[in-house]
Amino acid sequence: MADISTKPKDADLDSLLRELSSRTRGGMRRSFRLKAWRFTVALSYASKRAMDIAGSMAGMVLLSPVYLAIAAAVKLTSPGPVIFSQIRVGRYGRHFKFYKFRSMYVDAEKRKAALLSRNESRDGVIFKMKDDPRITKVGRFLRRTSLDELPQLWNVFIGDMSLVGPRPPVPEEVRQYTLDDRKRLDVIPGITCLWQINGRSEIPFNEQVRLDKEYILSTGFWKDLAILLKTVPAILGGKGAY
Repeated sequence: MADISTKPKDADLDSLLRELSSRTRGGMRRSFRLKAWRFTVALSYASKRAMDIAGSMAGMVLLSPVYLAIAAAVKLTSPGPVIFSQIRVGRYGRHFKFYKFRSMYVDAEKRKAALLSRNESRDGVIFKMKDDPRITKVGRFLRRTSLDELPQLWNVFIGDMSLVGPRPPVPEEVRQYTLDDRKRLDVIPGITCLWQINGRSEIPFNEQVRLDKEYILSTGFWKDLAILLKTVPAILGGKGAY
C-alpha cells in the first residue's frame, strides 16, 4: 500500500529550516537598520537642539546691551510696544507666538489691505514692498541689519524655532500653499536659512520653497553651522533686506 503520510521528508525539513533561518536573519538585519536609522535621526535632532539651546542662551546674554539699546530706540521714536508678536505656523502646522522688535507703526496690519495692490512679490503668496510706508525710521535700520529678529532667540530657546530652518510663515500664507509648498512645514522653522544667505527678500517665493526643500533633504549639524557662519556676512552686506 502506498505511503500517503503528509510528514515532510528530512530533505524537505532541512530546506524549510534553512528558509526560516534566512528569513529570520533578513528580519534581524532590517530591524537593525531601522533601529540604526532611528538612532541617527534622534542623535541629529539632539545635537541640533543642543546647539539651539547653547546658541540662543549665549546670544541673549551677550547681546543684552544691544537688546536694551534697541528697546529704547523703538520706544522713543514711535508710540506702541517695543516687542511685536504674531501668530506663525511651525512644524507640522502647529501655531506659536513669534517675536520681533517692532519695526512698523502700530496700525500696520490695518493699513496692509490698502497696499496689497503694490505687492512686489512676483509669486503673490508673500507680501513684500521695498518702500513700505508702514515701516518706521528705526525699523528700516533694524530690518536692514536683521536686528529686529533678535527676540526670536527666545523662540529658539523654548523650542518653537531653531537657529537654522525655513522661515515660519503666517497662517494666511499657509492657506495659499500647494501640497508641495507644505513640505516646508516638515521641520522646525528657523531664524536663518538658505535663502536668507542667498538674497533674502529678493528671492521669489517659489525659489524660497526650493531652497527650503533642499535644506530639509540635507540637514545636519555641519550644514547648520555653515549656514550660521554665512549669515553674518549676508547681514552685513544687506542684500535683499527690506
